[in-house]
Amino acid sequence: MASEYLVPEHALTYVISGEFGINKFGKKYTYGAGESVLFKRNELARFTKDPLGETPFSCVTIFFMQPFLQKYYTTNAPAQAFLKEEHESYLKMIPFCTDPLFESLFNSVLPYYKYSNPLPQELISMKLMEAMTILRTINKKGTDSILSDFAEPGKIDLGDFMEKNFTYNVNLERFGYLTGRSLATFKRDFQKTFNTTPQKWLLQKRLEQAHFLLTTNKKKPSEVYLEVGFENLSHFSASFKQMFGYNASSL
Repeated sequence: MASEYLVPEHALTYVISGEFGINKFGKKYTYGAGESVLFKRNELARFTKDPLGETPFSCVTIFFMQPFLQKYYTTNAPAQAFLKEEHESYLKMIPFCTDPLFESLFNSVLPYYKYSNPLPQELISMKLMEAMTILRTINKKGTDSILSDFAEPGKIDLGDFMEKNFTYNVNLERFGYLTGRSLATFKRDFQKTFNTTPQKWLLQKRLEQAHFLLTTNKKKPSEVYLEVGFENLSHFSASFKQMFGYNASSL
């Protein structure tokens, strides 16, 4: 089953069973049991979480919040960072192959899900420190390039960003944040760039993309509406007919 997600904080996901797919950078990456992925915060991605045969999908994710990381790096100097121009995609997602250190960490975390009371903060901090030690042992430079970066999104090319990310079902305030703008500035810059409002542009782009997928890839409306950024099939179907004059199901 596919879903889209804005990773709000740096996160480490460990696949227990099944297949974990990530559609990012125009490619699909698939990970199986025992493999892990470190995500940079504020990144848009589309995920699939599928069973493998009769084995259901299962995973565990550890989030690294900013206060913890800021405190951590005051006493643990980060490695020299990669040049972002040379490693842009690498700095947003780092995969890890099966490793006994990760296996040990996540096997020790699983029993906590059966604990009905809030976990003691000391225990949470201990596990976060263990995760940091493992990540930096396996790939210190890559880990630090992601986790020691506390900068908020800077002002970027709005047109280029929107052309690459219009299919994500993200509200305008979040689009503004990801492009380094307040909501008001985002709307104003959007009007200057596209000569229309964000709402009208997004609707048209998503419907055009849906039409392409329906006609070229021979997909069904039920397979397309989420992929292009709609929340429900009925809204997609009504909007499609209003724009093109015929039902999406007729293609």
